[in-house]
Amino acid sequence: MRCLLVLAIALLQGCSSLLFYPEKGLRFTPTRAGLEFGDKYLTAADGTQLNAWWLPAQAGTEVKGTILYLHGNGGNMAMHLGAPWWLPEQGYQVLMLDYRGYGLSQGEPSLPALYQDIDAAFTELDDNPDVRGKPLFVLAQSLGGALAVHYLAEHPQQADKLDALIIDGTPASYRDVAQYVLSTSWLTWLFQVPLSEFVPDSDSAIAAIPKLKGLPLLMYHSIDDAVVPVANAISLYQAAPAPRVLQLTRGPHVQTFNDPTWRQVLLMFMSDPQGFTGLRRLAEVPNSESPQ
Repeated sequence: MRCLLVLAIALLQGCSSLLFYPEKGLRFTPTRAGLEFGDKYLTAADGTQLNAWWLPAQAGTEVKGTILYLHGNGGNMAMHLGAPWWLPEQGYQVLMLDYRGYGLSQGEPSLPALYQDIDAAFTELDDNPDVRGKPLFVLAQSLGGALAVHYLAEHPQQADKLDALIIDGTPASYRDVAQYVLSTSWLTWLFQVPLSEFVPDSDSAIAAIPKLKGLPLLMYHSIDDAVVPVANAISLYQAAPAPRVLQLTRGPHVQTFNDPTWRQVLLMFMSDPQGFTGLRRLAEVPNSESPQ
């Protein structure tokens, strides 16, 4: 209840910081997961110092490509390592970015300043000789997906460098998600419409995704998602230009890659972004841990 009151106050302030829930410091590094990694320190255009992790492809494996991973709005990259940790073993090198105000990155998160952080990550990839000549992907979850869609729509020169974009559990509209959250409690149910109208929505993915013409897109979204309802994925899929695939999954919000089936789907997609059509019948993929 207290959180909902804070949310309502923040909504009334109309502040973009409502979207971000960073945690300072890092609870652990990839070493705990037995992964080799390198600490990277990037500089955004406004001088903000950012921390990132470079996960090289596992020694002895063929390097198949590079992935820029953009996490969701809560915690920091340590808390989101569960999404990309398995990719180095499969031959993919990964750059994980902590936005300003997250982890060891300086500053405070806000829009539009945070797009400078994504820009700094692309610069880091441009300067890395291990990246050149290999397929390049962006994998972005939850709010990270919305940030990626808007950034790439506004920076077509960066989108042109990508072989594909993968988003997972991405909200179509910040305002609609705020209204949904407000509607789930009796405390704010009556005020869901007026309060949600104060949420800035101009950077939402639904407005930007039609601009991503020619960029192969894989959209994961769980039909069980209680944080970002699956209707968001339907709206984004309808607005996105081809080629695009909507891959429905099961389970909690952005826990997709806990399931080896969806890890395999990602590998299949990245091996042929233009030709992959997805698993069309979810019933073919039983998941005993999914809610009934």
